[in-house]
Amino acid sequence: MNDFKDKHPLYRGPGQKPEHSRGPRPPRRDERSSDRPARDGERSAPRPPRFQRDDVRSHRPHSEPVRYSEPSDFSESASEPRAPKIKEFRIYGLNACQAAFKNRPDSIRKLWLLESRIPKFTALLAYCVKNKIGYNVVENEDLEKLTGSAHHEGACLALLPQVELPLSTWLMSVPAGPCLAIWLDGVGNPHNLGAIMRSAAHFGVSAILLPKQSALANSGAAARVAEGGAEYVSLVRLGRNENAIAQLKSAGFELVTTVVRGGADLFKTALPKRCVLVMGAEQSGVDAELLSASALKVGIPGTGQVDSLNVSAATAVLLAEWRRQTS
Repeated sequence: MNDFKDKHPLYRGPGQKPEHSRGPRPPRRDERSSDRPARDGERSAPRPPRFQRDDVRSHRPHSEPVRYSEPSDFSESASEPRAPKIKEFRIYGLNACQAAFKNRPDSIRKLWLLESRIPKFTALLAYCVKNKIGYNVVENEDLEKLTGSAHHEGACLALLPQVELPLSTWLMSVPAGPCLAIWLDGVGNPHNLGAIMRSAAHFGVSAILLPKQSALANSGAAARVAEGGAEYVSLVRLGRNENAIAQLKSAGFELVTTVVRGGADLFKTALPKRCVLVMGAEQSGVDAELLSASALKVGIPGTGQVDSLNVSAATAVLLAEWRRQTS
């Protein structure tokens, strides 16, 4: 027995377990995760890194969405602002509503009309039903409240506004040859804008140019007075006057301004083929910078019993004469 003990040093004696004959036992889980140094003969393994909560999906509840450091098709970037929601506006008037339906039905969001107007809007009502667009048959008092006008003509539409174009975008779309645009300087009455849009659609004006600081825009009142003409004329929003003038001249346009006194007789003056008519407000007239940049200054001859014409009436006269000369 003593010889056995001497020849087998791994034998531990009664009540003791022999050590593993293949080498040291593997460390326990708590020993592997501790910070103790490795024992002799024990394989040293690097400590696994500690992860943050967002780096390990298995630590995240199933209901929590996966987060990404880069934007994806279904994840918004917090650094990018959301696109502003386009506000719809209301137009009213029989011809204005029918023209909007004819030209851009996809912009329509809702319809209100009197019962007496149903026969005039059967096609639009059918379109609303097919495309699940809301419509209401209302009383006259309701339409007056919706439109803020007694001249609603029995119909009102809520629709998305037409996009105002930058001058450079409009110029790229203008074909070669005769072209007419109107620059409204200081004009602020929406009824005048509506009347000018009506004349512009009748005589084939390509665009109405609005100064950067002008409050004019298409509106319910302007669309009603335009009698559908608002759907056929582009609105262009200008930048700085000097830049706009330079861009127009480089595209071959000449500015023609109306003046009350001292201008050439409109009906005896050759108007340019590519023409921008500059129309000013009745009280203040045309800005001095635009006046000095104009190739022609013309007046509309009359009896002299009144000082001048309303801006929308004067615009119609000028458009008719330009159309006569270029036709």
